[in-house]
Amino acid sequence: MAERAFRVLVICTGNRARSQMAEGWLRHLGGAGVEVDSAGTDPKGVHPLAIRVMAEVGIDISGHTSDHVDRYVREDYDLVVTVCDTAKETCPVFPGARRLLHRAFEDPDYSWMSESELTGVFRRVRDEIGNFCRALVDREVTRADKAG
Repeated sequence: MAERAFRVLVICTGNRARSQMAEGWLRHLGGAGVEVDSAGTDPKGVHPLAIRVMAEVGIDISGHTSDHVDRYVREDYDLVVTVCDTAKETCPVFPGARRLLHRAFEDPDYSWMSESELTGVFRRVRDEIGNFCRALVDREVTRADKAG
């Protein structure tokens, strides 16, 4: 009998870059052992540079959608992660969440930067989120495997 996947919801304000990259990393790193959704408190659509920099590391997020967090409020999650301070402050209550975790990452979307500068920021944030997700999968999925 197959064990249930570890369920994670990642939230940021726009569901445009940080939560999208985290969703991609968690799917990639966790494989079948992790089920991931992402959402925003004020969704704005997936940022093209998020798609591009994730593709550079072999992770395709081009099919991701930018969803409102209310879509997921009634679902059960093992972990709900906010990846920006604004989302943490405005996030609804998730009664079915076993744990909540907050880890803010810089918003990589600066309108005043050139595309090459912006790409560098997106790459740096992508790598920071990737390191966070590696540790999260190692810690949480391993914990869930041992408990199950």
